[in-house]
Amino acid sequence: MKIAVIGSGSWGCAASILLAGKGYSVYLWSWQQEETDRLNRDRENKDVLPGKHFPDNIICTHNMAECVLDSDLIVTVVPSPATRSTAHQLSEYVKPGQIVVNLSKGLEESTLLTLSQVYKQEIPQAKIAVMSGPSHAEEVSIGLPTTNVAAADDLKTAEYIQNIFMTDRFRVYTGTDVIGTELGGALKNVIAVCAGVSDGMGYGDNTRAALMTRGIAEIKRLGIAMGAKPETFAGLSGIGDLIVTCTSMHSRNHRAGILLGKGYTLKQTLDEVHMVVEGVNTAKAAYELGKKYNVSMPIINEAYKLLFEGKDSKSAVNDLMTRDKTSENK
Repeated sequence: MKIAVIGSGSWGCAASILLAGKGYSVYLWSWQQEETDRLNRDRENKDVLPGKHFPDNIICTHNMAECVLDSDLIVTVVPSPATRSTAHQLSEYVKPGQIVVNLSKGLEESTLLTLSQVYKQEIPQAKIAVMSGPSHAEEVSIGLPTTNVAAADDLKTAEYIQNIFMTDRFRVYTGTDVIGTELGGALKNVIAVCAGVSDGMGYGDNTRAALMTRGIAEIKRLGIAMGAKPETFAGLSGIGDLIVTCTSMHSRNHRAGILLGKGYTLKQTLDEVHMVVEGVNTAKAAYELGKKYNVSMPIINEAYKLLFEGKDSKSAVNDLMTRDKTSENK
């Protein structure tokens, strides 16, 4: 089988290594010829996954047609701000009924669409699916046991993806709640930034646990308002992904939050992390979605004010802790 992987960041490279390990011919597309040349020369991405060697059956290319034509599955792994432009470029080469599974996590800021909705607009002839869950690229690339969920509008598409990705170290479950799977994966990045801010300020485990627990409650409220299934947020793409992203130094969102909590500006933070911090991009869209659907999202709102309105982190914590009394289940 030939698998096309669109995007050569850490997760794109890790997914390529995983799939190549199953014997597939993997064509890994990079948006820059310079990076493609470097990947072919080094046989690893030294910037994001140093030391993770590419097997011989990974072919690195900048040629979209070479990557996609005659592929049995297209896997997209590009940052959310690049999703629409990449999907538009990809559309020319996608056959009717071909399956495209998106592994990226985020929202389109300008439209408030999920990434699968963007792909459906730009590649209407394709079957669009998503795969999400607690899956740090650093761990997947060395074969540490990991679980994900593949979600599609029809179960057969999800099962097709499950069969392609499944190994004895990468277990894939199936589902049909596409929007819930996506929202869990996207919004947990905002909560992870907040958890990092808490850690950077010197707060403890209690505070982080509070942010995670109340954070998933906010994500679930918004998800239900947008048509997602409540049980999705108790699964891998909900609480599972939230746990790993809020507690691990592999998480760039968590690392960015720590820097912000220590007093770095947003620009200084992004320069230091030196990779896309999806939680920053997603915070704006999440804030607007909360207003659009009239959903109470106090943590998301404070994250937005902290990131884009210059609010002091101590004031944000104080405002969260001193809100009006309420029931836990509201």
